[in-house]
Amino acid sequence: GTQIPFDITGKTLILVDDVLNTGRTVRAAVDHLIDLGRPRMIHLVVLIDRGGRELPIAANFVGKKMKLPSDGEVRVRLKEVDGKDEVVVRR
Repeated sequence: GTQIPFDITGKTLILVDDVLNTGRTVRAAVDHLIDLGRPRMIHLVVLIDRGGRELPIAANFVGKKMKLPSDGEVRVRLKEVDGKDEVVVRR
């Protein structure tokens, strides 16, 4: 289970995601946060917004917006995990 070492009630939270597409992952994360407390506000920050929303979710801060077909792919690689920082897009 998720444990946050402080009470999130009344706090402003910043939720960070690498790629925003349908919005379902963000919705699940927000639902889980609300299960843990009642934050005052949740800001969403994403590196890539690729469109294709199935839910009415929008990021407050976006690194790059791009339109991709449903079969397009975005892979975010991080130096600490993958050995290099890069974003790979397949259209």
